[in-house]
Amino acid sequence: MKLRCLVVDDEPLAVEVLESYIERIPFLHLEKVCDSAIQALDFLTENKVELMFLDIQMPALTGIQLLRVARALPAVILTTAYSEFALEAFELDVVDYLQKPISFERMLAATNKARQLITLTEQATNQNMLSIAAPAADIYVKSGQKIVRVAQQDILFIEGKKEYVLIRTSKHDINTFVTIRELLDRLSERHFIRVHRSFIVALNKIDSIDKAGIWIGDKIIPVGDLYRDSLLKRIL
Repeated sequence: MKLRCLVVDDEPLAVEVLESYIERIPFLHLEKVCDSAIQALDFLTENKVELMFLDIQMPALTGIQLLRVARALPAVILTTAYSEFALEAFELDVVDYLQKPISFERMLAATNKARQLITLTEQATNQNMLSIAAPAADIYVKSGQKIVRVAQQDILFIEGKKEYVLIRTSKHDINTFVTIRELLDRLSERHFIRVHRSFIVALNKIDSIDKAGIWIGDKIIPVGDLYRDSLLKRIL
């Protein structure tokens, strides 16, 4: 797979060098050249690339400023004539820092590093999504005078009430006297997470998360302070 690249630089000669290098590297494909960070931001709102070569010293908005204000940027290799920004750049999680004039050998090493990081990130994301999506074994709970089979893949969330526990599924509600803790031990760790002392949610049933909490359908579920970090680690 070729990595789609974006070059952001206002120096024509520097752009020519990068274009020639990208053309020589078989796993790269140049999608666009932008002569300003503002233009790059506009391009990225409608287009996807995996790798961005970003100059630092540009008018209106510098490369460093772009890294600070933008969200969800692709992997970034900084290209600059200045060495004094290196420490600050790596604090912003860039893949590499290429000082002009850039040699082809240095360019190749940086892009190989980027390809490895991008590949590892994609593999981890795919494995996580497959893990969440895979069906889990059914569980059985006592509800009234019956023992009821509950398909884990149907569970939306579980809510601890004062006198019982509510299991909300996509088909119906089930009331049981099994505790939240006992249910959590029996549920698949890959598919469920406790987000509050009174709530367990199915990760693949979350529609959105905002300041108010987790939305599953029209139900909003609070996130306890003690559980917030573990939730964010699982989904980000």
